[in-house]
Amino acid sequence: MDYPHDYQPAPDLLQERVILITGAGDGIGRAVAKACADHGATVILLGKTVRKLEAVYDEIEEAGGPEAAIYPMNLEGASPADFEQLASTLEENFGRLDGLVHNAALLPYLSRLKDHEIEDWMKVLQVNLNAPFMLTQMCIGLLQKSADASVIFTSDQAGIEAKPFWGAYGVSKYGLEGLARTWSQELATTSVRVNLLDPGPTLTALRKRVFPGEDNSQLKHPESLASLYLWLLGPDSQAARGERFSA
Repeated sequence: MDYPHDYQPAPDLLQERVILITGAGDGIGRAVAKACADHGATVILLGKTVRKLEAVYDEIEEAGGPEAAIYPMNLEGASPADFEQLASTLEENFGRLDGLVHNAALLPYLSRLKDHEIEDWMKVLQVNLNAPFMLTQMCIGLLQKSADASVIFTSDQAGIEAKPFWGAYGVSKYGLEGLARTWSQELATTSVRVNLLDPGPTLTALRKRVFPGEDNSQLKHPESLASLYLWLLGPDSQAARGERFSA
């Protein structure tokens, strides 16, 4: 299935929808959160840095969007009980979820596998693979209460093409690709659709840290990805299930 590149989302595309976004304090997560709110969604901002989440909250409020919610969580150390508590809080306050965007990611450095620090390996797998699994599992009940729920796993080219030196990050994205497709197949007969989205090279703090000498003028800005995320989260993409989209 192809993404309509001339897509123009309706102003009320996500009206009354409740959407949870991880890594919402910066980069792609911030851009998607603001775009969702601009199109009527109540967004739940999940991230580890409260200051950044509050800044996004303020931007949404100043733009006149529905009141957002902030849920601070450091995915590196989050336990199954933490995700269970999150789901319980969402149930109590919202009653359902109409969208879940897995955007948070960790890439501390590029390294040969033989030199990769074991502790960092564990952290990357936790944030990039274990956390999306646990969060989805705990929120399945909330998602199935929606008549049209969309789950987006943000992936990477490294998840389908093995690259030297990408270490735990590349392996985690390979796992994420399989995880998303498995969820999609298991939820095929439900109201929950699952898809993958590869943003491609984007001007984010994560990329600047790994490629400090890169020419930033050649990179797309996170805001340019908003329409693709909006399309996948809204009703116009209801036929998309188990697909992989590239920006």
